[in-house]
Amino acid sequence: MAKKSTGTKRLILLDSHAIIHRAYHALPDFSASSTGEPTGALYGLVAMLIKIIQDLKPDYIVAAYDLSGPTFRHEAAESYKAGRKENDANLDLQLKRALDIFKAFGIPVYSKEGFEADDIIGTIVHKLKKDKNTEIIIASGDMDTMQLVDDKKVQVYTLKKGLNDTILYDEAKVLERFGFAPEHLINYKCLRGDPSDNIRGVKGI
Repeated sequence: MAKKSTGTKRLILLDSHAIIHRAYHALPDFSASSTGEPTGALYGLVAMLIKIIQDLKPDYIVAAYDLSGPTFRHEAAESYKAGRKENDANLDLQLKRALDIFKAFGIPVYSKEGFEADDIIGTIVHKLKKDKNTEIIIASGDMDTMQLVDDKKVQVYTLKKGLNDTILYDEAKVLERFGFAPEHLINYKCLRGDPSDNIRGVKGI
């Protein structure tokens, strides 16, 4: 369990789509008995929320949520995410139903047309990281969020395997995994590319 610094408040930023995607692929198909509606990813989301509350003991939780439609990245590069398979209908339904779960937990949801959840999370981190009375933990399955890690002020809580095996990345953990500090992750991505987003890296690397 991550202990808070004395006198600080802890904010959890949920990368909701990344968590739901991970739960969807980690768990078997469940369905509500009365309607047949798929619920496996929703079950995983609830389990993850309970684990986050128990393990991290946050003072605040907010969820960043991806809206459908293009973002400014698509305007900058038509090839962005081109060729990516569309979500299964069952996953899409559960992504929408996740809003009901956040409402039931009393978790506010932040989203904006033309922007991704990553942008929402990055903006909140940028605005709050200089507040010495606030600790930030990003809950996500997306390694791109590692670039926001700042010592123990901004950390990333992510799943290693399944829904129970988790790890909390501070700056030392990022360095241990990648061999360089969080601020160099952008350079790494530029060189290597990112096949999941159809972003080409430097040829030969």
